[in-house]
Amino acid sequence: MIHTEIYANRSVEEDIIEEIEKRIPGVCYSLIENVRGRGRNGVHQGTAIWPELNVLYVLYGNSREASLIAEAVRQVKIIFPKEGIKVFQYEVTPFATEREDIE
Repeated sequence: MIHTEIYANRSVEEDIIEEIEKRIPGVCYSLIENVRGRGRNGVHQGTAIWPELNVLYVLYGNSREASLIAEAVRQVKIIFPKEGIKVFQYEVTPFATEREDIE
């Protein structure tokens, strides 16, 4: 299973999920809004001094789905080359709970 994290400026939030859903209809994901931090493009704190904030998408899927997600984000980066968008993907092993073991 592949874990994908997408950190992006809020201005491209909808574009990212639209591109992913074109490739994986009904994709499941978590969205964390108002992500604060500091990256190469500067500080994002949601304040008057550093007004911007980011979002974080968290997705899980197989290798094929991970490739499609990366392709979707590449497309958004082509359209919006100056917006901060970073993708991290790595393999994870899901932990099964007792209930999942029974089902």
